Amino acid sequence: MDGMHDLGGKQGFGRVRYTLNAPAFHARWEVHVNSLYSFAVRSGLFNMDEYRHAIERMEPRHYLGASYYERTLTSLATLLVEKGLVTREELEQRAHGRFPLAAPSAPGRGNAPARERFKAGDRVRVKSDYVPGHIRMPGYIRGKTGVVLSESPPYPFPDAHAHSVQAQDEPTYDVRFRSEDLWPNSADAALVHVAVFQSYLDRAA
Repeated sequence: MDGMHDLGGKQGFGRVRYTLNAPAFHARWEVHVNSLYSFAVRSGLFNMDEYRHAIERMEPRHYLGASYYERTLTSLATLLVEKGLVTREELEQRAHGRFPLAAPSAPGRGNAPARERFKAGDRVRVKSDYVPGHIRMPGYIRGKTGVVLSESPPYPFPDAHAHSVQAQDEPTYDVRFRSEDLWPNSADAALVHVAVFQSYLDRAA
């Protein structure tokens, strides 16, 4: 889906701010949230693609104003409510107020019906797919052409895995793009590598 989460390649946000050797956690509640999320995934309550998609579904202003672990908490709570393990009323009772959750999910999709196997050196074009559900295709490579460098082992197809849709596992390809092709007249010369699922690719002429 085209959401506020997909910030790769977008302009106007200034320099990336970071702190060297920053601690992983800044408050005790962050440790608790991370532990609950990890326990839920390991217990099979939901998978990583469901987790990511619940974050993508956050209201844009909430997403931009939330910290990393606030997003984790929103995703965790949303999925637990959707799976009937807790109610929103119970969450708000414990929070003593409003408890924001992510928006409802859209339907997912299965593998592309005609997928092609690629090898190193093949030129490929990323499909111009616009889907309402989960997708692991960065928006800035949509419709762009690159060169395959290698193939990774098959992995659950995220567009289906986030929505409990049956699909075959498929490989990702390490595709190399030229920055000038991704952002014409707006980038220094560089090479950008992206792991791209098989269903997202067509052979380029």
